[in-house]
Amino acid sequence: MVEASPAAAASTGSASVEVRYFAAAAEAAGREGESLPLVPTVGELRAVLIERYGDAMSRVLASGSFLVDGVVSRDDSRAVGARVDVLPPFAGG
Repeated sequence: MVEASPAAAASTGSASVEVRYFAAAAEAAGREGESLPLVPTVGELRAVLIERYGDAMSRVLASGSFLVDGVVSRDDSRAVGARVDVLPPFAGG
């Protein structure tokens, strides 16, 4: 059995997730937001975003986080909700 790539798997779903990008994440994506085919987990969304936007997004995601329906997460197994914000790393203490 051959598994599809994350992006291919994402493109087969009919549901979608609203993805918003902030600061360095918006710069890496070249946009502030978009609607993408729904994937089940943050880890799969991470893979789709890296495949789609390359090294620049990979660097942001290496130390950034996701805000899934209002809850901050860096857990790749967390379920994706209706909206996910991609947050760059923040400075401060």
